[in-house]
Amino acid sequence: MLGLTARVTPGLSIGTRMICDDNSGAKIVQIIGVLGSRSRLRRVPSAGVGSLVIVSVKKGRPDMVKKKERAVIVRQRREYRRGKERVRFEDNACILIDEQGLPRATEIKGCVAREIAERFPKVVAIAPSVV
Repeated sequence: MLGLTARVTPGLSIGTRMICDDNSGAKIVQIIGVLGSRSRLRRVPSAGVGSLVIVSVKKGRPDMVKKKERAVIVRQRREYRRGKERVRFEDNACILIDEQGLPRATEIKGCVAREIAERFPKVVAIAPSVV
């Protein structure tokens, strides 16, 4: 996995509910695991922009509810550093992806952080704007 240019402060922990910002059928998801998290024993892992997470679908289409999916976080409320400036969004959001890192949906509703473009170019290709 490629490194990020920004120093992203992880602002989301296990149990965080957020919106799924694509047209895959999921509306609200909850983080149940963080992939690639190297942390101290018994410490709750956290995730930030660009992190791969395992989510459980809480609201959405009936065939999607209670399913476990992979997702990538595209926005977070917690402020993080990008060079000499600081970036923060007004909500937490994710996009559902498959095993190869390709998006499950065909369109994204909101903007996407610039850090996503380095790791997931296909997600940025269907995004309306990159901030």
